[in-house]
Amino acid sequence: MNNTRTIDRPVIITGCSSGIGYHCASMLSKRPGYRVFATARKAEDVARLKGQGLESVQLDLAEEQSVDEAFAEIMQRTGNQLYALFNNGAYGQPGAVEDLSRAVLREQFETNLFGTHQLTRLAIRVMRAQGGHGRIVQDSSVLGFVSLAMRGAYSASKYALEGLSDTLRLELADTDIHVSLIEPGPIESKFRHNAFLMYRKNINPDASVHHDKYLAAEARLTKEGPAVPFTLPPDAVYKKLLQALEHPCPRPRYYVTFPTYLLGFLKRVLSTRGLDSVLRKIG
Repeated sequence: MNNTRTIDRPVIITGCSSGIGYHCASMLSKRPGYRVFATARKAEDVARLKGQGLESVQLDLAEEQSVDEAFAEIMQRTGNQLYALFNNGAYGQPGAVEDLSRAVLREQFETNLFGTHQLTRLAIRVMRAQGGHGRIVQDSSVLGFVSLAMRGAYSASKYALEGLSDTLRLELADTDIHVSLIEPGPIESKFRHNAFLMYRKNINPDASVHHDKYLAAEARLTKEGPAVPFTLPPDAVYKKLLQALEHPCPRPRYYVTFPTYLLGFLKRVLSTRGLDSVLRKIG
C-alpha cells in the first residue's frame, strides 16, 4: 500500500472501548492513509475515545436501530465511502450448554452475530455502490473452529460467524471486496472480566450439576494477568489486521497465537475423538 495517499480510507472498527478494538483503532488512526471510526456501545466510552483524539460513534451491536443510525452517521461523514470494516465487537457468555436459557443464547448471538451481520450487509451495499471494492475483516476466535467446555454460547456464535464469512467470501469472489477472518487465541484484554460479569448475571452455579466446574471457571475468569500460556498483547492482532487491510490478496484466515496454530494443526490431523481428548484436558 502507498502510504503517501492524500485521501484517507475510511475504516469502521467495532468494540473499541478496550482491548483489541481500542488498540487497533488507536494504532490505525496514526497510520497515514486511514480515517478510523472507533465505535463503542456506551456513551461514556465514546466520549473518552473522542477525548483521546479518535473519531468515535456510539454503536450497540445488540440494537438494530443503533447499528443503522451509527452506520448512517459515519456514511454522512465520509460521503458514502468505506474502505474497510473490522468487526471486532463481541463478548463471551460462559456456562454449560444445558444451563444456557434461550434468552441468554439469543443475547449472545444478537451481539456476536446478528449485529455484526447487519453491519456487514450495510458495508457491502456501500462497497458495491463505490465500484465493488473494500475489505471486511472478522475478528473470530480459536473457538470459532474448536470447542471448549463452558464456552458453548461464545463458540457457537463464532462458528456461525465463520460459516457466514466463508459463504460470503464465495459470493463476493467476482468483486474486489475481500473477506478475511482473524483467529486470535489468548490476547491481553478485558475479555475475561466482561465474561465474568455475564457469568454472574446469567448463570446460577449452585443450581447446576456442573457446580465444581464453575468454581474452576470462576478462578480462571478472575485470575490476575494472563490466564493461559502464550497470551499475546493486542498488537499481535493489529499486525494481522494490517495484512488483511493492505495486502493486494489478503488471506481468508489469519492465525495469531501459538494455541491457534497448534489447535488448527491438531484439528487437521486428529480424529474427532482424539481432538476431544486434547480439548477436555485444556478445558
